[in-house]
Formats: sequence, structure tokens, C-alpha cells
Amino acid sequence: MEENRITIKDIAEELGISTATVSNVLHGKKNKVSKSTIEKVEACIERRNYIPSMAALLLGRNDSRIVAVIINDHEKYHGHVLEDGFVSASLNALSKALEEKGLFMMVKITKDITEVPTYASMWNMDALVLIGFCDSDYASLRRESRIPFVVYDGMCEMDDEEIAMLTVDNRKGGLLAGEYLYDMGHRSVLCITDNHWRMDEDRCNGVIEKVGKGEELMIPIDKDERWKLYKEKMDYILSFSSVFAISDFYALDFMAFMEAEGKRIPQDISLIGFDGSLSAQQFNLTTITQDHIQRAYYAVESLEEFRRNEMKNRVKVVDVSLKEGLTVRRLCD
Repeated sequence: MEENRITIKDIAEELGISTATVSNVLHGKKNKVSKSTIEKVEACIERRNYIPSMAALLLGRNDSRIVAVIINDHEKYHGHVLEDGFVSASLNALSKALEEKGLFMMVKITKDITEVPTYASMWNMDALVLIGFCDSDYASLRRESRIPFVVYDGMCEMDDEEIAMLTVDNRKGGLLAGEYLYDMGHRSVLCITDNHWRMDEDRCNGVIEKVGKGEELMIPIDKDERWKLYKEKMDYILSFSSVFAISDFYALDFMAFMEAEGKRIPQDISLIGFDGSLSAQQFNLTTITQDHIQRAYYAVESLEEFRRNEMKNRVKVVDVSLKEGLTVRRLCD
């Protein structure tokens, strides 16, 4: 009998409307739907003898206590986004912080932010935590949905009371990296980054300011194209004594490329990353590290403030520190 059960999708297809609209009617969110549409949905439900599943009945409550962690399945991860050090550390920390507050975590990866409103509505999400998206994605989501969300790792326009943002002290991180390189005798640094966004620019500017001399190399997101660029620019890269990668992901990728080319880190060039991922620790990468537990608790704190309508600080900044590894060579005593 289960396979013959009428679903929300069946009703939506019959009426030529979205599953989110059907879900809103079923869950009593009728202020979002026109009267005529409500009448059509209710008539179809009765005619087709729709019976919601137990999960749907539970999720139909106004307070589901479900938080969706939405992760951008960015092309640079080549289908392995959940294996990225920052993402996996974030999920681990979030799962613990949410559980302590009696909240339930669901995880979805997507390349298309426009999928999120339907997904959130179908599961009657209380709130969203977004990882890896950009400002235009957040704006798109806000146009299509009023569900509160926390930007977990980026920057966005804070023009809505139901948006909170977490970030790290990017400039401080850059300054710490630059100061360390300078103390180790380095007087030139190449910053590798895939964008000119504010947070990455703050990191690069801080490094260059402390080292004294530096440039940025804009790298492709695609790995094959990135390695091709590195090969073409090898002499240019080696004209610097050190490289600062905008993330541990790119730092470890650069390390792998140099090894493939027969170059040694730090003997041929020093390297420092940003994030403090578990992978960075495993490869003894010198990196700017952040407290993932603190970031997760900040996210949950923002969610609790949403629920109480008592948002105290919509922008929360995670502190950073330098984790010394074995990838920076001392050039002076």
C-alpha cells in the first residue's frame, strides 16, 4: 500500500503548482498562499484521499526544531565537498552544539540555492545554516523565502532582521601570517586566491602589509586549470620566498602540485594556509586556525536569538591564532 500513497508531489503536479505551495497549505501557512489556490489544494487533497506520513504529521508543527545545514557543492571540490576539512569540522561541531539545545540537524548539499526554499518548506525548517555560498545567493534566498538563516562562513548584506552572519577576524589572520613570515626572515609573499571578495582581500592585505612586499595570484577554481597555471608561472612563483594560500584547501593542493613537480616545501618555498583544518594538522601545515567549536556555538546562539526574537548581535566574529607547522623555513637567525 505504501508505494500507492498519494504524495505532495502528486498533488503539486496535478494542480500545476510547486510542492512548497502544497506544503504550506498542509502545514497551515496559508497566509503565503492565495485563497483560490488554498481551495484547489484542499479540494484535491479530499478528492484523492491524501494521507500524510507520520513524518509529515510531526513536521507539520509550527516548531519542528529542525535546522538545515545547506552546503554549496562548489565545483572546486569535484563532488567531495563533505570531505573538505573546513566543512567536515563545521558539521562535527554543529551537530554537537545543536544537539545540546535539543535541535535536530539535517544536511543538504546543492549547487543551486533556488532549491532551498522548497526543501525548507517541505520539511518545515525552523532555520537554516548556510556554508560556502556568496552574497548573491543569500540575496536570492531572501527574495524567495522568509525563513531565518545564519551565514556560517562568509559576508552578506545585513539588511534583514532574520539574517545573522558569522565570520573570522580575517584581517587579524592575515596580519598574524605576515608577522610570522617576517619573523622567519621572509621579505616577499605570493598570495594565491580565487576571488577578490572582502574577506579574502582582508587576509591578503594583512599578510602583505606585515611582510612588506607581496602580490596576488588569481587562480582558477578547476584543479586541472589551476595546476596548468602553476606550471606556467613556476619561475614567477619561485621568485617569492613564501606563499600564503587563502585556505588550507588551496594550501594543501599547492603542496601536492609542488611535490608532483619535484619541488620541496619549505626548502624551495615556504607555505602557510588559513582555516586550521584537521588535514592541515596531518600534513604539518603552518596555518591560521579558528575555533570551530566557538563558531558552531555562535551559530546556535544566533538561532536561539531568532526563536526568542531577541537578536543581540547579528554579526559574530570568531577569533584566530597561528598554528605553527613545518612548512615555513627560517631564512635568518
